[in-house]
Amino acid sequence: MTGFKSASVKTQKKSACTLAEWQDALRCGEIAPSNLLQSLALREDDPAWITRLDAARLQSQLDELALLLKRVDGDISRLSLYGIPFAVKDNIDVAGWPTTAGCPEFAYIAQSDATTVKRLREAGAIVVGKTNLDQFATGLVGTRSPYGAVPNSFHPEYISGGSSSGSASVVARGIVPFALGTDTAGSGRVPAGMNNIVGLKPTRGWLPTTGVVPACRTLDCVSVLALTVQDAEYIADIAAGFDNRDAYSRVRSKSAPIGFPARPRFGVPQSPEFFGDTEAADAYARALAIAQEMGAEIVPLDFALFSELASLLYEGPWVAERFSAVQSLWERNPDAIHPVVRSIVERATGFSAMDTFNAEYRRAELSMLVDAVMANVDALFVPTSPTIFTIDQVLADPLVLNSRLGIHTNFANFADMCALAVPAGMRSDGLPAGITLLARAWHDKALAKFGRRWQSYVSTREGYDKLGATGRSYSASKENVPPPASNTIRVAVVGAHLSGMPLNHQLTSRGAAFVEATSTTNEYRLYALANSTPRKPGLVRVAPKEQGSSIAVELWDVPVGNFGSFTAEVPSPLGIGNLSLIDGRTVKGFICEPFGLTGAEDITSFGGWAAYLASL
Repeated sequence: MTGFKSASVKTQKKSACTLAEWQDALRCGEIAPSNLLQSLALREDDPAWITRLDAARLQSQLDELALLLKRVDGDISRLSLYGIPFAVKDNIDVAGWPTTAGCPEFAYIAQSDATTVKRLREAGAIVVGKTNLDQFATGLVGTRSPYGAVPNSFHPEYISGGSSSGSASVVARGIVPFALGTDTAGSGRVPAGMNNIVGLKPTRGWLPTTGVVPACRTLDCVSVLALTVQDAEYIADIAAGFDNRDAYSRVRSKSAPIGFPARPRFGVPQSPEFFGDTEAADAYARALAIAQEMGAEIVPLDFALFSELASLLYEGPWVAERFSAVQSLWERNPDAIHPVVRSIVERATGFSAMDTFNAEYRRAELSMLVDAVMANVDALFVPTSPTIFTIDQVLADPLVLNSRLGIHTNFANFADMCALAVPAGMRSDGLPAGITLLARAWHDKALAKFGRRWQSYVSTREGYDKLGATGRSYSASKENVPPPASNTIRVAVVGAHLSGMPLNHQLTSRGAAFVEATSTTNEYRLYALANSTPRKPGLVRVAPKEQGSSIAVELWDVPVGNFGSFTAEVPSPLGIGNLSLIDGRTVKGFICEPFGLTGAEDITSFGGWAAYLASL
């Protein structure tokens, strides 16, 4: 693995590493967590950062990491994010760090971690900085900050998108493998699309918002920005789960689908609006053609319902939620608020209680109509943003141009949808294009499964094969995964042997090496076995006439000399057989004998053991 000793943005742009690559480097000792500060070279003049890691904060986290490692008997593999750096949008609390929400006069020192941050740090991750944003997460442009506008990672004259501008930038430039953002009206998707990375907006309430400065508290979501769908989903699974301190937290539906049909139906705008941007229109047309190649049926829809629903968010009384978050600051020092942000939140004073209820009635009516439309398609397939503007253009016309960027994002949380933004190739002018998939609540796994397919499918196409702004090729196809060494046997693990799970030490103690996270074909069902200690799943291949699904697995290379002792520890009803992977490979892996399913719970809908455990 190369690229960890970068010392400039240019070098960093050549050294982006996925989560698995970071995990490999840290576990094999190529880089130690204590070298993070020097290796990342967090620049003072980089507008993506508001607060950067310093020696004291690094040492504090290293001390915490040492305690975590002691609790798992020094087994690094039991900390799934051991030593991995990440960034946090500066409206999300990190204990001992200032939270500014993009406003110096609002700043306070957080007394505890936000729930999502806490869960990631408990898995071993290290916070390396708090990132810039459109102030109070109000904007889709990345220019509304006293800390400076965050430039696009491909062309500095263009906007990065917002409000999670800094988080998108540091991921796209390879400084960190993932970052947290927020997404109330598109703030985690628009910057992902403009910087050629993945933006995961979960079902509202799946990732808790405890410790997040509210934008619109009833609609806010913590989002994940990463280089790949696989990484974004991995992080979301760790950070997600019910939190009784968050009044809007929700328990993931156990009946949630984990995949779309082989021929999914995607709803698309009947008359998409690109505001004269032919490059954006051409990129979307190419993406639609690829979706059809992948077997999707394209269903044109009248987007008037979605547009009306979206207009309620910024033009209706929900702006009072934004005002509520800043009211005390506004009352004592209104000039501290960015003038564009202030002009937006002050509209709250123009709405009465009656206006609010009438708007809520209309929102409910529109949401019901949208549900009826969504019942006829599996997901929406839309441009992440209809165009992209220069920073100067946005500064000259900040309200109108901002509103144009959200036409395919603003309605998502009102309509109780999850969403996934993925790269859709490069435009001929050198800027990235992106598409977003939106589906009904709790279809997160189905979106991720298609998103992984999308990234793998387009990886061989010119202009589609890059991760962020790094110039690195995306490598998800089986041809780009190195074969097992001649003295090892590749094994797929599905449950207690996964990274960070209780039995993973049975692999690492035998010198097994992690290869990648992937999934099976859609011919399997997963069960939580009864009376097993530690808790274990059973993976069963089903007949073609039965309904199977793709299940998440990890691949490990086990030295041949240790393979026998490893399999000797596999208890009945489990065994080692042949597993078929989603990309066509066949490997050895855990299977379950049918008699072991007595009293077992069918957990196939979760798509994997980690997701199931996170729901408990």
